[in-house]
Amino acid sequence: MMEASEPEPSPSDQDSPSPSSSSCGAPQAATPPLGVISEAAGELGPAIDAEAALRACREVLQQATLTRAEVDGGADPEGPAPGSVKSARRRQRRSPSRQSWLLRLFESKLFDVSMAISYLHRSKEPGVQAYIGNRLFSFGHAQVDFYLPQLLNMYIHMDEDVGDAIKPYVVHRCRQSISFSLRCAWLLGAYSSDMHISTQRHSRGTKLRKLILSDELKPAGSRARRDLLTLTAFCPPGGPEHGLSPSKRTHQRSKSDATVGVSLSSNLKRTASNPKVESSQDEVSCCPSRSRVTKPRPQPLRLAPQREFVKALLGIGQRLATLPTKEQKTQRLVSELSLLSHKLPARVWLPTAPRPHHVVRVPHTQAVVLNSKDKAPYLIYVEVLECDNFETSNVPVRIPENRIRSTRSVENLPDCGVAADQRAGGFSTVPNYDDDAWSTDDIGELQVELPEVHTSSGDNISQFSVDSSSSLESREPVFIAAGDIRRRLSEQLAQTPTTFRRDPEDPSAVALKEPWEEKVRRIREGSPYGHLPHWRLLSVIVKCGDDLRQELLASQVLQQLKSIWEQERVPLWIKPYEILVLSADSGMIEPVVNAVSLHQVKKQSQLSLLDYFLQEHGGAPTTEAFLSAQRGFVQSCAGYSLLCYLLQVKDRHNGNILLDAEGHIIHIDFGFILSSSPKNLGFETSAFKLTADFVDVMGGPDGDMFNYYRMLILQGLIAARKHMEKVLQIVEIMQQGTQLPCFHGSSTMRALKERFHMSLTEEQLQLLVEQLVDGSMRSITTKLYDGFQYLTNGIM
Repeated sequence: MMEASEPEPSPSDQDSPSPSSSSCGAPQAATPPLGVISEAAGELGPAIDAEAALRACREVLQQATLTRAEVDGGADPEGPAPGSVKSARRRQRRSPSRQSWLLRLFESKLFDVSMAISYLHRSKEPGVQAYIGNRLFSFGHAQVDFYLPQLLNMYIHMDEDVGDAIKPYVVHRCRQSISFSLRCAWLLGAYSSDMHISTQRHSRGTKLRKLILSDELKPAGSRARRDLLTLTAFCPPGGPEHGLSPSKRTHQRSKSDATVGVSLSSNLKRTASNPKVESSQDEVSCCPSRSRVTKPRPQPLRLAPQREFVKALLGIGQRLATLPTKEQKTQRLVSELSLLSHKLPARVWLPTAPRPHHVVRVPHTQAVVLNSKDKAPYLIYVEVLECDNFETSNVPVRIPENRIRSTRSVENLPDCGVAADQRAGGFSTVPNYDDDAWSTDDIGELQVELPEVHTSSGDNISQFSVDSSSSLESREPVFIAAGDIRRRLSEQLAQTPTTFRRDPEDPSAVALKEPWEEKVRRIREGSPYGHLPHWRLLSVIVKCGDDLRQELLASQVLQQLKSIWEQERVPLWIKPYEILVLSADSGMIEPVVNAVSLHQVKKQSQLSLLDYFLQEHGGAPTTEAFLSAQRGFVQSCAGYSLLCYLLQVKDRHNGNILLDAEGHIIHIDFGFILSSSPKNLGFETSAFKLTADFVDVMGGPDGDMFNYYRMLILQGLIAARKHMEKVLQIVEIMQQGTQLPCFHGSSTMRALKERFHMSLTEEQLQLLVEQLVDGSMRSITTKLYDGFQYLTNGIM
């Protein structure tokens, strides 16, 4: 561990230039080689020699350190006496063994990506910054990606030396990955939005964003291959790569040229006489852009498919927000998604998912609008086929749904538990569908033809041409009797321990309550792609009109605390989830599956939290199922209590706290953290939310599990303050140049540091934890805030 090694020098104290060195006018030795280092790191080419770059950086770092010693020695023109103590100290500073301590630290096993980010942020020495910028290449992609918001925020708002150190790594990664390129472009746009409009237009962040979106950062060795793939980005791979004749190949290529940049949003127009795309909105944003006349220009081929897919999803959210009722929003959502599904499969993917895949279908009838008073966030389920590389793997063949079944017997079963809005409606709800909107043209020539099935009107048999266990080559229809469908649905309803009734004011409750495994099975059975071995079901929440930058910051702290507690073997449970910032007012969130809000639990069950626990987990407090769920509840409650205290999370009503199927609670919606609170009133004064319902589930204030809860908070705080710097640097770097409300006031970072209580002994820390728990349990403001939310928003 770090404590057992030599003390880590403070980057702010040890590597910044001394007053004597900055005032003597000597040139900085590290500045001239920076261009060479940047070129070696890959800024001017697609490939780098990492070892050569690191060797160059070592020389620069040593040269900068030695030059600094010479400058210090030359500060006195006359020089000290040869035998003086001052002279001996200067000879020690000139010694390589003394001067290379920083280099030894950087090359030691202790030096991780967290320490690299810290030195990059705090160091004032260009040589050190350049060296660390090149050391980023030695870390794993996932390690650096965690700090990508911090790196890009430093690139935008810090001095030029820091930007020059970071840019080679970002450019190199953008050459390698479309996904990384788009993520960088989205973050650069979001974190540049706080700058004044005149400054923003000419800022480094805007220039780098334009460079990325211009699609100039392609791997030089595979340009021709990528051009071919992007031209057929929205076409089934039955095109040029599946043995079409030369004439068809030529026709397909020209068709793609005409349609590759076409948007799904209403802002893009295309006519027969003008096949080019006209767009007045280049940004991924939910705010309508100022209308202006611009010269029509096609989007870069490599990035266009995914950008248009994301714009289409955000456009849906923007249009839903204009409708008055959730019933109308839900109907419009289903209609919009049914049109979207016609454009799939395509070379697009969900950015929140960890594994590469292609989106093949959106089961539109399963989408729901989530609870929000002013906006219209919505949840969709997406069918994907996993692949080795979404940039180079073939796009799956499209299988039209109208060739999968000839009749829908399930729609004619009124008493089988299938709600009207859950039935697989046809696409006729969306009139004037333009089949050329995405480049899935001539689908009849390219797709695998499936046999037409003709039945008489009196036939009650549902006929499928593709079964979940058959291959694409199978052309034998599978017959499923209507009675079997009734039996399966009845068994499904019987196996569900608790069901939520359909609520027009909360359409998401039923969808979220359904077990994820059951949802996956049900959607797979009705999908034309469900029989394929790499089929997966994913989900995503699309938010339009919300700034998710604070959500992303809280998610990073959440992940860091989870890592710290795992490292220190503290059994606290928290659930980080993926946050994707698309702009300063839009983004995507990874949903928490098998979880419903406490508001939905209370409204649907009309039970106390303890009674609901008993109903869901075993029926008695002595059963193994209940005790396991109770332990999970205590561990998660302790973890989120500590998180809420450290980050000062507010707006903790029961709509923002989830309960999963295993008994854990999960806090969501971190829109008010640190210095911000709803309406800036600071009404919620308790350290965290701890209601009587929570204490009852733990067995009461005198129970063993409640004492276990106190102990977990103490252990978690002790572990967290051992690694306090890792948490602080995530927040501190994002404070640079931002206008986020969580950083209002000058004491945000000081107050955050004070909440780690570094000066207290463990005995004093135990007393503090007891005070925090007792104060939160008896807090009158928590009860008043819940009452306020019930009266104003109906949240129970």
